Amino acid sequence: MSILDFIFYSFIVVVFIQALFYFIFFGRFAFLKQNKSTLQNIPVSVIICAKNEAENLKNFLPSIISQDYSNFEIVLINDASSDHTLEIMKHFAEQNTNIKIVDVKNIEAFWGNKKYALTLGIKASKNEFLLFTDADCKPVSKDWIKEMSSHFNNDKTIVLGYGAYSKIKNSFLNKLIRFETLVTAVQYFSFAKTGIPYMGVGRNLAYTKKTFFNANGFINHIKVRSGDDDLFINQVANKKNTAITFSKASFTESTPKTSFKKWIKQKRRHVSTAKHYKFKHKIILTLFYSSNFLFWILSILLFTLTYNWQYVLGLFLCRLIFQYVIIGFSSKKLNETDLLIWLPFLEIFLIIAQLTIFINNLISKPNFWK
Repeated sequence: MSILDFIFYSFIVVVFIQALFYFIFFGRFAFLKQNKSTLQNIPVSVIICAKNEAENLKNFLPSIISQDYSNFEIVLINDASSDHTLEIMKHFAEQNTNIKIVDVKNIEAFWGNKKYALTLGIKASKNEFLLFTDADCKPVSKDWIKEMSSHFNNDKTIVLGYGAYSKIKNSFLNKLIRFETLVTAVQYFSFAKTGIPYMGVGRNLAYTKKTFFNANGFINHIKVRSGDDDLFINQVANKKNTAITFSKASFTESTPKTSFKKWIKQKRRHVSTAKHYKFKHKIILTLFYSSNFLFWILSILLFTLTYNWQYVLGLFLCRLIFQYVIIGFSSKKLNETDLLIWLPFLEIFLIIAQLTIFINNLISKPNFWK
């Protein structure tokens, strides 16, 4: 067998692996209908951990306060901020009796550790059902708490939601950020529906206090600066206890980064947690990302060499078609359909960005949560 034969057959295997991922895993979410949940008025504690977020709290906290839900408190955690975050919190607390402030001071053992601050906030909350978001997030609906909390029941103690990013016109970076967010959501929703949940996002995530304390909180990964959302869910989530919701009223929307440098810094922090995932999750994710990377590398190589180009073109188009179908149905669910026209370009740029982040993380470890 020649080298070109080997490359060609490798390309066939890669396309086959991609087809398995898209139809067996991602198709579970793409073609899923949202079950109607039973609305209930359970007491909920909305928890927001903020570090130097004075302006964001001014802009976005009112959308939490004005939620159409009769039984909730807001726990605001000031994580040793150096700006006016605490003063802004106190201002809102004076006007709203359901706001509780937890003022966290840095201590040597947990210096700059968000998980320590979150743990204090969770302990201070009065309700069993906890709903998490970030200071730079806003619910897109007044029914956010209602939608997220309605998926709790005797079995489902974890609820995974979608945390979108706001759209900025004529910005390729914005499209790339939203595409990466869309692809990540398709993955964690799909794997959850397949029975192997592996992560959630802290911008829109809910679980019970009992789930938190039964797992001894973040103790298993307390020294890892990031991962208060995905590492915790990776640890505690399973087929029986995890629910997802993708009704548009359950979405939150965050302010995206506006420079590649800031976004890469943010993603470096997020990606650094993946090495702490369970082994089976690391294998599955590595296989998907590797097959994605190899699909483009091998197709470009084979097209350049015009080796069996008719077959290569057929396989290439087949893969693009089933990707468009799955991502198309998924993007409609998550209100991101404007990204479809850019799909191949966004995927290539995302692969390059992910490779850059991986190499940077090998060279130096990110040690910040903001």
